[in-house]
Amino acid sequence: MKKTVLFDRHKKLNAKIVNFAGYMMPISYKSVNEEHIHVRNKVGIFDVSHMGEFEISGLNSVELVQYLCSNDISKIEVGKAQYNCLTNKSGGIIDDLVVYRLDTDKFLLVVNASNISKNWKWITSINERFNCSISDLSDDISLLAIQGPEAESLCQKYTEENLSNLKNYSFFIGEFAGIEDILISKTGYTGSGGYEIYIPNKKALKIWDTLFSNDKYDLRPIGLAARDTLRIEMGYCLYGNDINEYTSPIEANLRWITKTETNFIGSNNIKKQIESGIRKKLIGFRLIEKSIPRNGYEIYNLEKELIGSVTSGTFSPILKIGIGLAYIDVNYLYNENIYIKIRNKFIKAIIVNTPFIK
Repeated sequence: MKKTVLFDRHKKLNAKIVNFAGYMMPISYKSVNEEHIHVRNKVGIFDVSHMGEFEISGLNSVELVQYLCSNDISKIEVGKAQYNCLTNKSGGIIDDLVVYRLDTDKFLLVVNASNISKNWKWITSINERFNCSISDLSDDISLLAIQGPEAESLCQKYTEENLSNLKNYSFFIGEFAGIEDILISKTGYTGSGGYEIYIPNKKALKIWDTLFSNDKYDLRPIGLAARDTLRIEMGYCLYGNDINEYTSPIEANLRWITKTETNFIGSNNIKKQIESGIRKKLIGFRLIEKSIPRNGYEIYNLEKELIGSVTSGTFSPILKIGIGLAYIDVNYLYNENIYIKIRNKFIKAIIVNTPFIK
């Protein structure tokens, strides 16, 4: 299994290490609830260096990225980023990703760790007709996510860029903690605000240590388990749970990043779904009774007929109740009450809008 550059730091902090997408990653350092609440109230740092990064450049780079991605690439200005899906010919989701526009004809695609190899093969095969330059930078870049309401104040100590002027899904490339050419992006996967910092591997330890040397902030390392509970509270999709190659962006409630007029791969099938309707849709739900929903749990209607299944679930540390995401039959979208089958018991739940917390 692979290790990130920061692996020894995690071991010294007594992190619980697990295999995640082929990497030995910290799942937690203390209790997951404690880490979750700390990010919501203060500031935490995640090592997410397992994520993949592809750089695409060339005269036809806009056309290639537009053909690959579901959103409208032409709307991204230099210095901006955009949430996206890679789709297959049937309209299923190969991966969800963030696209950064580095220059007029240069893009950085940040993909999920478990899909790096699959995405690389897909993109390079499509590129045969576009002849762009594509580089896999995944093994060269470390990625730190500094998240929480105190993230801006902390990060401002290490850059001359006025971070208060940086809008969501915007970035700059400049000096951070005395190191030049660092990409600092106002993005994240927690819903608590903050930044993602892309660092050459050889500089990652210095930036990690520098951030922790500032004793004016209660900065804490946060594991992937809390990252998961944080994203569920926001209703964010996780690839492999809530989305995959057999779910479309329309079914996954991602129509807002699906611009069929751009004629991306699979857009014709997605147009048919929009016109003819879909059979299932991703929804958020909240339990009425105390229990914890998990991936794969069955969902039933009032007559105890099977109508769907849970894709992501957790006990919300903020709401103090079980919450989750699930696909259900569209005929029951407006039947507020549903039942989650947990250990042969039918636990009452209600369908709610996401995010679960504001």
